[in-house]
Amino acid sequence: MSKRLLVVEDNSDSLSAIAFYLRSEGFEINTARNGADALAQIVSEIPDLIVSDIRMPKMNGYKLARHLRSTPHTALIPIIFLTAYDKTENRIKGFRAGIDAYLTKPFEPEELVAIINCILDRVERTRAELTRLVSETELEEEIQVADEELTEAEKRIAGAVSRGLSNKDIANEFELSVRTVENHISRILAKKNFSNRVEIARLVLENAHSATG
Repeated sequence: MSKRLLVVEDNSDSLSAIAFYLRSEGFEINTARNGADALAQIVSEIPDLIVSDIRMPKMNGYKLARHLRSTPHTALIPIIFLTAYDKTENRIKGFRAGIDAYLTKPFEPEELVAIINCILDRVERTRAELTRLVSETELEEEIQVADEELTEAEKRIAGAVSRGLSNKDIANEFELSVRTVENHISRILAKKNFSNRVEIARLVLENAHSATG
């Protein structure tokens, strides 16, 4: 799937040229003429990356970057400044505003594409690693739950389940309320990450086999 870029530039000729070249490189391009216009578009569609000029009417690039970084749902959008401002103080101000890269005009289109691809690749690798870590954490939690020992009362209830007794029969046998039996079974299912009574019965049989084997 092609990545969606938002190009923010008040000069119509520059905007057209940048958008045309990036489209030719396979990107899906939206355009805005200033920071305020960009924010209005982002409300309905979050871009994968923003390429923005600095000097623009209504809202300049610095204000746009600071606004994006201060808003949770836009805080992680990569931002590249593409500008004629080439002084060190401008670069520092840009990075302090939260941008990811700074490229000055005139520029080589190939360099812009290389920077975009580098940033997007880093974003994808970061997302993949976060997904992996979250999956591992969830798996560890499931294992911890599955390894949690049953109480003696729960073991007795599980044994009765393995004998095919209904909740009412179990309640009568152990002189408990049906509600208490239901609560015990629910805790057993949760502790062992089971989905039904058959798995409880299988656990009891496996434990009995291990004890005699």
